[in-house]
Amino acid sequence: MPIFPRSPAFDREPELVVPVVQEELEVGKQTVDTGVVHVRTVTQTHDEIVDMPLQREDVVIERVAIGRPVDALVEVRYEGDVTIVPVHEEVLVVERRLVLKEELHIRRRVSTLQSTQTVPVRRQDVDVEQLTSAQQAAQRQSGTTLRNNPPL
Repeated sequence: MPIFPRSPAFDREPELVVPVVQEELEVGKQTVDTGVVHVRTVTQTHDEIVDMPLQREDVVIERVAIGRPVDALVEVRYEGDVTIVPVHEEVLVVERRLVLKEELHIRRRVSTLQSTQTVPVRRQDVDVEQLTSAQQAAQRQSGTTLRNNPPL
């Protein structure tokens, strides 16, 4: 069996171990009924005289017609103890102007078209017959004259 050298801790006395204890505290609340209470209120009324100054302010509004065109909104202004509030209104302005809308450019163009049509055409022919003196006398006796053709 081998021989080992002795350790210095071996020669010492055994150590004493002392445990250290700590308590921890846990706190809580618990509701406990201690009894019942009845509460009653009584209201009493009495008159008291109070004398104090009260201030009242009235306003008087006066409408002043202006009717003047403006380029921009007019701001509220103050003249002494008078506050002037402008009232604006947009008004439609209708303007009538003579405007040249358009021009009509008219050109004359002459063109020739060949056209073939059938149209009725009337014509009178005249026969001239010279009567002899004997024929004229015979005609006077019979009361006939030259034949009359109706007009066309």
